[in-house]
Amino acid sequence: MKTRFAAEAATNPLIPHTAELIVGFIAFTLLFLVLRKAVVPMFEKAFAARTEAIQGGIEKAERAQAEAAEALQSYTAQLADARGEATKIREEARVQGAAIIEDLRSRAQEEAARITAQAHASIEAERQAAITSLRLEVGSLATDLASKIVGEALEDQARQSRVVDRFLEDLASEKGRN
Repeated sequence: MKTRFAAEAATNPLIPHTAELIVGFIAFTLLFLVLRKAVVPMFEKAFAARTEAIQGGIEKAERAQAEAAEALQSYTAQLADARGEATKIREEARVQGAAIIEDLRSRAQEEAARITAQAHASIEAERQAAITSLRLEVGSLATDLASKIVGEALEDQARQSRVVDRFLEDLASEKGRN
């Protein structure tokens, strides 16, 4: 059987010769050592560079995200401050508006009081002028009438004033009785 197997091995193309196996094993070992020494470090270096680039990108993205969150927080705080300031300005404007309205109202009331006082003073002055005019007119009429009744001239100013005063007092007393 051994001969048959050896004969079959020699004639079978699928089974390699021993010398070919040894040469293939030595070539494979040399190729493995060269690849391990020259090519594998380059692959490891490329993998390391790619890993660093990816980690750097991730860190950069994280930093950008943190900065964006910080900027958002800053903008939110500024917006809140601006809203507070706007509220304060609106409140101050409302208070100033109320003060201006109150000032205008008090000025209008003062002006109305002044105009009323002037009107009262003017009316009083006209009343006094009318009383004086009436007194002179009544005095003149009274002296004319008294002159006609008495039959003598009442040209003396002092006498005329006494007659007019007495006449007005009599009128006032008659008015008081009625």
